[in-house]
Amino acid sequence: MATQVEKLKQLVQLDKDLQGIQDLDILLEKILYNARKFTDADAGTIYLREGKMLSFRFAQNDTKQKELGPRKKLLYSVFKVEINRNSISGYVADTKKILNIPNVYKIDPDMPYSFNSSYDKQTKYKTRSMLTIPLLDNQEEVLGVLQIINSKSPKGNLVGFNKEKELYVEHFANSASVALERAKLTRQIILRMISMAELRDPKETGPHVNRVASYSVELYEAWAARHNLAEHTIERNRDLLRMAAMLHDVGKVGISDLILKKPGGFSDDEYKIMKSHTFIGARLFNDKQSEFDEMASIVALTHHENWDGTGYPGHIDITNGESLNTPPTALAGEEIPIFGRIVSVADVYDALCSRRVYKKAWTEEKVLEEMEAMSGTKFDPELVEIFFERLNSIKNIQNKYPEQED
Repeated sequence: MATQVEKLKQLVQLDKDLQGIQDLDILLEKILYNARKFTDADAGTIYLREGKMLSFRFAQNDTKQKELGPRKKLLYSVFKVEINRNSISGYVADTKKILNIPNVYKIDPDMPYSFNSSYDKQTKYKTRSMLTIPLLDNQEEVLGVLQIINSKSPKGNLVGFNKEKELYVEHFANSASVALERAKLTRQIILRMISMAELRDPKETGPHVNRVASYSVELYEAWAARHNLAEHTIERNRDLLRMAAMLHDVGKVGISDLILKKPGGFSDDEYKIMKSHTFIGARLFNDKQSEFDEMASIVALTHHENWDGTGYPGHIDITNGESLNTPPTALAGEEIPIFGRIVSVADVYDALCSRRVYKKAWTEEKVLEEMEAMSGTKFDPELVEIFFERLNSIKNIQNKYPEQED
């Protein structure tokens, strides 16, 4: 058992870890993970407030994860909960008070909230204790709700969350909320940049870039595990990659509407101008002040390079778009940075699956045939292999970020 001093030291370190994460989704996942580990909780869920609803964002369950085996991820349905007093999470969001329930199957019937046991029935998982905490901003407004489930004793028995764990989690939630506010602001800034691009190119929507970013992290995690990268490197890169991938086509702000919104095919000159969005995007991050600037520049510049060397823009000076080689040459194979190779797979997959003004969404069968066919030509063959390994998780991401109705 950790002493109080050790627990406090852990809390301080967790605070530092959270403040170093910039991406909203990565942060939410990390908040949930750290809260569970700190309280020896087997499972948990985290929600983000969207208007009058709580939107499910992440769930974790050690017991169910062990049943899946290595390199597989739990898949969860995407859902929303109304902020009212009928559900446990809704009650906590509405009252802004912590709710510590020793046994969810023995809730006093006089309470306004009740436990929804449908997940337990569906997965054959037994929820017992539940600690639900509001995440509040500095104005005491609800940012989201953190819910951790089934605290375990040192011997592995299910126990309730004692007062000490409750106090620790309350402190942790305060620090998590500060990090969450900052990450939400960062996400809003990125989405505003994307909104500018969307004014020029209707394909650059919020759902599209969120899907591409999430697919990219999914592929990177699997690739990094195969290549035995250190955990701290994976953690840092997935945070940076998710944000950088969202901005992969931000350079389109520099392309004329006459070209971006042209319904038919491009002339050779128009196509040359269109291809310049890669180095225009990279140029936005040329005055590199952080690792994020470096990765965003790499992704913007190289996500249209092809494994077989037929892509663009190749070896160029991003300040003027001029080729550094005579004759001009593209990047090929592992010469293409891994982050560009990953975003290429994610971006093309999402484009094939999506409806555009000039095409219908392809059928799943046709999309998967095309992805496989491009292995070794457009795409890194290893990444295509990983893509199919993670296909169920990728489909789950599609449900998480559906395209908005016209």
